[in-house]
Amino acid sequence: MRLGVVLRYVGIIMLVVALFMLLSAGVSLVSHTDSGYYPLLLSALLTALLGAFPLIFVDRTEQLSSKEGYCIVVGSWIVASVVGMFPYLMWGGEFSLVNAWFESVSGYTTTGASILKDVEALPRGLLFWRSCSTWLGGVGVVMFALLILPSLGTNKALLTNVELSSMAKHNYHYKASMIAQILLFIYLGLTFCSTLALKLAGMNWFDALTQAMSAVATSGFSTKNASIGYFDSVAVESILIVTMLLASIHFGVLFATLTGRRNNIFHSEVTRWYLSIVAVVTVVVAGSLYFGGVYDSVAGALRYAAFQVVSLISTAGFATADTTVWPATAIVLLISVSIVCGCAGSTTGGIKTDRFLLAIKTLRLRFSLQQHPNAVVRVRIDGNVLDDKIASTAVVFIVAYFLALLAGTVVGTMCGVDMETSFSSSVACMGNVGPGFGMVGSLGNYSDLPAVMKFSNTMLMLLGRLEIFGLVQLFFLKWWR
Repeated sequence: MRLGVVLRYVGIIMLVVALFMLLSAGVSLVSHTDSGYYPLLLSALLTALLGAFPLIFVDRTEQLSSKEGYCIVVGSWIVASVVGMFPYLMWGGEFSLVNAWFESVSGYTTTGASILKDVEALPRGLLFWRSCSTWLGGVGVVMFALLILPSLGTNKALLTNVELSSMAKHNYHYKASMIAQILLFIYLGLTFCSTLALKLAGMNWFDALTQAMSAVATSGFSTKNASIGYFDSVAVESILIVTMLLASIHFGVLFATLTGRRNNIFHSEVTRWYLSIVAVVTVVVAGSLYFGGVYDSVAGALRYAAFQVVSLISTAGFATADTTVWPATAIVLLISVSIVCGCAGSTTGGIKTDRFLLAIKTLRLRFSLQQHPNAVVRVRIDGNVLDDKIASTAVVFIVAYFLALLAGTVVGTMCGVDMETSFSSSVACMGNVGPGFGMVGSLGNYSDLPAVMKFSNTMLMLLGRLEIFGLVQLFFLKWWR
């Protein structure tokens, strides 16, 4: 493996990050040169220098090995998270070293969990940088580089294959360059439409853009301490529900719907399952809220239930209510959807509805074979027969996922944190959801957790965002020989 080549491409990613830091510094400048201007400007210059250094000394190459591709993708996520700390550390405030690392990783992995007790104390430039980091992370820092750097040539295919999970590739029947264009079209289109709609619903341009960037990235970073509850607007909540739902559906399916292709939202079995889960869980949660006396009207119960269910299953993590005081039935269902989450090929985290559906069909297949050992039965999704390897890989992923949740919960309890907080924070961080329950509820934050647990949660965020095996492979030294 050529370390210089890896550093060259990671350097390109750093230049992309530096560009967005500079853009955020511009927002600070426009905002009467607020206190975030110099931290952002200096961070942009430092990141650009670090990114340009390997470009000067390492020649461009047309071919990458699979090992180099994995190192570039994983290295880009980690390095982007490290340099993403710079503006926070230089600004100070609540940002200790651990807190700055937590906030940066949470942004890039689109988890949306925060250590900030007072978000509104941040200057506009730094608030915009939080939104930029999570918006970059939503489409993937490597995929974003593919969108704007046509010089990568044949390396696009390799990096695309590494960045996209096997489940996500199912509805991308295109070349790597076309995949990048689809991502660009859908991602920018959703951001633009959501921003415009939120502005028309009464937000100012800054709040509309930052909330839209966060919603499309399914992150949940808000500019307000009370999250979306601050606006107390049915119109705003409705717009964000639609945005979060669309952003949590496979982008290839969205593109097919817009272009009139057959594998669209109306024909996708996974999408039908996903929307059915959202509808059923919303009704049950609303029922528990109404009959539990939390809200005195059916309309009110449906309003808050719909927003919180969509927010958590899409892994956006916005909040309009304090869900920690909701009935046990609602809490259990919200934790459940935080584990399953949206569709592969979207900006969501979690197990994904695709794997959940595949696991159910594999289980049903096992029961059928127990009753009819000689029968020839195959797992089908959207009428296509799936290879046994895909099913087994999905099952292995789910097992690994729950083992990671167990490990995160154990670390939390060893740090003296209660079981509810330890487990729900592990679920929220592993699924890149953000809010959990207990100390880390929908209107709370992660500031009071022990430093060890904060670091453990950032590892869960990276594991969840890189679909476990992308990160774990780096630690199998024999694989690199």
